[in-house]
Amino acid sequence: MSDEFSSGNKYPGRWWHMLEDGRMQCDLCPRDCRLHEGQRGACFVRMRENDQMVLTTYGRSSGFCIDPVEKKPLNHFFPGSSILSFGTAGCNLACKFCQNWDISKSKDMDRLADEASPEAIAEAAEGYGCKSVAFTYNDPVIFAEYAMDIADACRERGIQTVAVTAGYIHDAPRREFYAKMDAANVDLKAFTDEFYFKLCAARLKPVLDTLVYLKHETQVWFEITTLLIPGKNDSPEEVDAECKWIAKELGTEVPLHFTAFHPDYKMTDIPPTPAATLTRSREIAMRNGLQYVYTGNVHDTEGGTTFCPHCGNAVIVRDWYRILNYRVTDDGRCRECGGAVAGRFEHFKKAFGARRVPVRLAQFHA
Repeated sequence: MSDEFSSGNKYPGRWWHMLEDGRMQCDLCPRDCRLHEGQRGACFVRMRENDQMVLTTYGRSSGFCIDPVEKKPLNHFFPGSSILSFGTAGCNLACKFCQNWDISKSKDMDRLADEASPEAIAEAAEGYGCKSVAFTYNDPVIFAEYAMDIADACRERGIQTVAVTAGYIHDAPRREFYAKMDAANVDLKAFTDEFYFKLCAARLKPVLDTLVYLKHETQVWFEITTLLIPGKNDSPEEVDAECKWIAKELGTEVPLHFTAFHPDYKMTDIPPTPAATLTRSREIAMRNGLQYVYTGNVHDTEGGTTFCPHCGNAVIVRDWYRILNYRVTDDGRCRECGGAVAGRFEHFKKAFGARRVPVRLAQFHA
């Protein structure tokens, strides 16, 4: 165990440079925070200390749970498998509708109760029989050094790693970060720059750049999630534009999840997303040729089911996070027609199920 980890909080950060005016610029994400001594970035977890960048949450978590991989959501990445999920604190976006705001917007480091080295997390995932580890609840971009070290430790044990992320990251760290990842779910929060600017204090283009990079320059399996917010990003015209862009720039095999908003954080005055909006958006996506389109946060068996793009048969029938029927071969083909189903697959024995199991890592001391 390194001295940096055992100290409990401060770890050398990467991706920064000094400016002529004496400030330090963080080069991790497009926010380009410029820091005086002792200041933290907008994410709150990256800090200038003694003219160095430090990551204040290395080795500390807001808690660990074992989830079905479908909860990330990933429907084509070893379906039915279990995934060890955790987050830290902070975020580099400022989404007014954040559904994990108690974690992502936390500035209370005391809530990070669980400490674990990268090796302990990899050992725990193996010990609990998890196929993969997910960096989730808050964005792993801001704790990239920790996530990358965990990914290295996991790879040594044959454990996959998954980034659940908004994709808001600069090019150089993007390349280093995703070189370590096996899969990602990227939140494409809307398809207008106005939405990103007003509701997330961010910009759209860096997210699109991340998606294009993942598709054309990596082997990372990725899926996209768009949370549809009534009156904000759910118009048929905007959904149509997003789906056309995905089909043209990424291809029709990339799975797209439309999920339902519920009032939270700073947007409690907006009503929940009607199920009809999700169904309509799914139909728009399929008319644009997207082969795998899902609805989430609602009870919709058809919207949760994977259909073979060749013969149209249901190959993975889901009810929320439960798999009711599985008709995909070990090498990812439809058992009816033999056509390829996009994704990562292996021999399917029994699904983990829909349960969420909180766990502690105290017994793992790697």
